[in-house]
Amino acid sequence: MPDESPDQLRLLATDAAEGVTAPRLAALPAAKPYPSPGMLMATMEDAERPFWVAWNRVRGIGPARFARVLEVFGKAQIAWEAPLADLRATGFDDKLVEAIGRQRVKIEPEREMERLAHSGVTALTLRDDDYPRLLREISLPPAVLYVRGMLLPQDEMALAIVGTRRISTYGKQVTQRLATELVGRGLTIVSGLARGVDAIAHTAALEANGRTIAVLGCGPDLVYPPEHAKLAERIAAQGAVVSEFAVGMPPEAGNFPARNRIISGLSLATLLTEAPQGSGALITANFATDQGRDVLAVPGNITQRNSAGCNDLIKHGASCVTAVDDVVDALNLHLVPQQLDMRALLPEDPTEARILALLSDEPRHADEVCQMAQLPTGTVTSTLMMLELKGMARHLGNMLYVTA
Repeated sequence: MPDESPDQLRLLATDAAEGVTAPRLAALPAAKPYPSPGMLMATMEDAERPFWVAWNRVRGIGPARFARVLEVFGKAQIAWEAPLADLRATGFDDKLVEAIGRQRVKIEPEREMERLAHSGVTALTLRDDDYPRLLREISLPPAVLYVRGMLLPQDEMALAIVGTRRISTYGKQVTQRLATELVGRGLTIVSGLARGVDAIAHTAALEANGRTIAVLGCGPDLVYPPEHAKLAERIAAQGAVVSEFAVGMPPEAGNFPARNRIISGLSLATLLTEAPQGSGALITANFATDQGRDVLAVPGNITQRNSAGCNDLIKHGASCVTAVDDVVDALNLHLVPQQLDMRALLPEDPTEARILALLSDEPRHADEVCQMAQLPTGTVTSTLMMLELKGMARHLGNMLYVTA
């Protein structure tokens, strides 16, 4: 698929996020099914999960509308089994309610879970502790995230690497070099399994024995582009392949901007190694900015079309990256190995969770945190120090704290 313009992709992203069928920008070849489940995470079962998965299959119901369903009915199962007349309490118009009714009779929640199990796919919901923390923090995160492989706590230290599908020799060299060195610093590489920069970044991470996550623009049981089937299997065995799209969903053009917001949402920052103006990768950079995440870019030859997008990002404030240390410095990642060790040894407890929830991007004084948490000063001070050691909070001086 050619690189689409950011304006086209951004327009399509809204519809894709709400599950609305988007117009095709180009004819796409069929995705390729996985041959077998392989080494996979076990599917968790509970009473509500099948109904979350069922709702996720309904076209026209994206994160915002599903949140409204839960707000009105409390539980996905109650909403699923409710008469159509009751669904009008959500504020949905008659056309959408009728569309839900037509689709609902064709979707069997338990059958959906069987399809996932048969494909070796886990369905994580927003209510699961294992749902990625960084993704949970974005606006309207997907209600269900399908996972093939394994997501680990260390994947919170993730960086997205994206760029053009029409990669040059220069782009290949810098992508390989940076991805290899970044996994050596303890980072997980996130990308979109596309041709070009994405495939090079995933492959370099794997060959360096690092972790990588591929985000799909189709169902979790398919691979697109089809020639990356073997690569997807390697990623699932050494990291994870994830999607917000239901089993069997083909790689429709409108799915890719929605995929891009997941790539940036799973990552501390997004790095573009090579991208022309109009590259679809620029939409990932736009989403990263909207999500409050850093954008970094590798500069290139000003006479080369493939470098124009990256050079323009740098001109407008993206961090310039010419070596792995530039990424480490931009994101203050010098203590990543120690932070990962601390998180493994000292898992988050209820007090840490309570205090972390009171922090944001806006500086907050420790005394204010004490008053809001209604906890002793000593408890709050020691907890803030522990959160800082874990890399989950940052001390700005003068007892002012923000989230990391």
